[in-house]
Amino acid sequence: MVGERGQFPDLLRGWVWLVGAGPGDPGLLTLLAYHALQQADVVVYDALVDEGVLDLVPAGVELEHAGKRGGRPSAKQRDISLRLVQHARAGRRVVRLKGGDPLVFGRGGEEALALADTGVPFRIVPGMTAGLGGLAYAGIPLTHRETNSAVTFVTGHDVGGALHTSLDWDALCRAPVLVVYMGMKHLEPMSERLRAGGRPPDEPVAIVSRATTPRQHVLETTLVDAAADVTASGIEPPAVIVVGEVVRLRAGLDWLNALHGRTLVPDPLGERGTG
Repeated sequence: MVGERGQFPDLLRGWVWLVGAGPGDPGLLTLLAYHALQQADVVVYDALVDEGVLDLVPAGVELEHAGKRGGRPSAKQRDISLRLVQHARAGRRVVRLKGGDPLVFGRGGEEALALADTGVPFRIVPGMTAGLGGLAYAGIPLTHRETNSAVTFVTGHDVGGALHTSLDWDALCRAPVLVVYMGMKHLEPMSERLRAGGRPPDEPVAIVSRATTPRQHVLETTLVDAAADVTASGIEPPAVIVVGEVVRLRAGLDWLNALHGRTLVPDPLGERGTG
């Protein structure tokens, strides 16, 4: 399966490749992910996969939508896994295309286990997760030696869609930078828990919606005002939330807005604004 130096492995019939599509921008696909799309017979894709990525799929390849949007009618996980098995057993070359990275809050592990349990061979092709690529496109560094040497990634809800009660909220209150996936629905109670645990109300927060796409929108706010500002702005998921002092660095690092002629003036005081 593994090619020699300078070559890519073949996607063989009867195999499933779990491929990360990245956060949106087709240019963030890995070479191996692009190679997989060019070989596929069928691509089973999530709702969060950007249309620009799907445009790279050759004509004649079957595209099968698998839903999976939080809080909306979606295909059941068991049914998706079953479809992957059925396609593979029919001798097809299957790409399971998932937004971001398949194994970062993407249920790729569940699908891989289902394939393993049924004896279907598979390969995992990592992708750029939104907590990395999305924040980079927003001009927010995950680490900076003057602010933090650690980052904590969490999801905004549990398996049933409720706010996590199993998380160590005391530990999250001490984490220098938090990156929250799928947290828009529970932003207010999350903010309350973090403030109750000692995080300052005026701590900077950024919400990056539709990261790395032409529709990207970044809302800069504070921990105490985040939920109200989200409601007032109309910003919508999918979005990634970052909490911490690194958000202040965006004033001088917002390269995407500068690229489009919307230069932000660095503000060392960190006054709130949108971009």
